[in-house]
Amino acid sequence: MAVQTGLGEPRGPWFISPELDPDGRGWWDAPERDPGGRRPGRLLAVLAVVAVSAVSGALAGGVVASRDGVGGPAAASAAPVPAELVTAAERTVPGVVSVLAGGATSGSATSGSATGSGFAVDDQQHLITNDHILAKGGGGPVTVELPDGRRFAAEVVGREPRSDLAVLKVPASAGLTPLPLAKPGATRVGEPVLAVGSPLGLAGTVTAGIVSALDREVRLGNNRHSAVQTDASINPGNSGGPLVNARGEVVGVNTAIATIDGNGSIGIGFAIPIDQVQQTADTIIGKGG
Repeated sequence: MAVQTGLGEPRGPWFISPELDPDGRGWWDAPERDPGGRRPGRLLAVLAVVAVSAVSGALAGGVVASRDGVGGPAAASAAPVPAELVTAAERTVPGVVSVLAGGATSGSATSGSATGSGFAVDDQQHLITNDHILAKGGGGPVTVELPDGRRFAAEVVGREPRSDLAVLKVPASAGLTPLPLAKPGATRVGEPVLAVGSPLGLAGTVTAGIVSALDREVRLGNNRHSAVQTDASINPGNSGGPLVNARGEVVGVNTAIATIDGNGSIGIGFAIPIDQVQQTADTIIGKGG
């Protein structure tokens, strides 16, 4: 999927973690496609909010019906949002949190801090998120903000930088409902999915798309991994949040986007497959309790 720029030099795509700057940390890049060694430009910090609107009209075969400016009837040709996706969103949002690392505040991240997403995986209040969120926070304190606005200091149970996964734990009083995990190998190309998280600090945002590909090879640091590719909108702050199917089951952890020369999202996102997530989380929880 190379593109031509400048004098016809083939470049891109670059695979990046949306929250991180192009300083060499956390970039999912393709250096073999950039023999000139030129760094891509800085990822745009502010993207159109319309790109992260809740349950967008770009559902598989469906468009959200809209009314005109004076409250007229919905367009007759518009198809309704599939009921199962609405149900999946309603079930998922209460279990997804904002992860504020290194002194970040909700809706903003300063130098040395990061805002991402996470979700509960068991009744012991263990949460899954991306390791690069904690890395961007510089190992500082981690706070979890629930959908109802409550905040809890989070314990870092363990981190696995190679897979870009980390496990947090919050007090039992948080009362988060764990999200069900999809069975390994059950995800299919073409099935509808929802990305849930806090892009640009907008907690509880839901975007829709389909599974575009399975086992897509991407590069995380010096390691190559197989990822689930989706066209559901993923932006800064989505990292660590769940990618769920129409049954509300987590099929992956949203982690990276593709971009041409670092110029923002081009509608291609990547999630760590649920089988790898579960294996890594079980290992971390088993070691850390």
